[in-house]
Amino acid sequence: MDPDAVAKAFVEHYYRTFDTNRAALVGLYQEASMLTFEGHKFQGPAAIAGKLGSLPFQQCEHQIVTVDCQPSGPTGGMLVFVSGSIRTGPEEHPIKFSQVCNPAPPRSGSSPLLSLVGVRLILIACSPR
Repeated sequence: MDPDAVAKAFVEHYYRTFDTNRAALVGLYQEASMLTFEGHKFQGPAAIAGKLGSLPFQQCEHQIVTVDCQPSGPTGGMLVFVSGSIRTGPEEHPIKFSQVCNPAPPRSGSSPLLSLVGVRLILIACSPR
């Protein structure tokens, strides 16, 4: 299985879900998963879903520019770097973002998709010109 194709499919699924039904992302996280957002750490599905649900925008649209992937560890995980922009409303200017995530193969009995072990999200606000 091509790691780049897997990473691209995972990223497409993740951001489409983020944009349309953020609460549904909870199924991608394990108890050991951690989200780091602006220096604060949120561990486990409930804490991560709570943080994502508390973001100050209800609607958003991601535009992905890059997806870079490399294998990580002996169990088939990978390290994925994503960059792009996010628009949080029709009148809003896009905000640049980058995200590093560490998707891992599912445990038995869990979602057939990759699950996220670790995520670091960085939003870079730029004033419009």
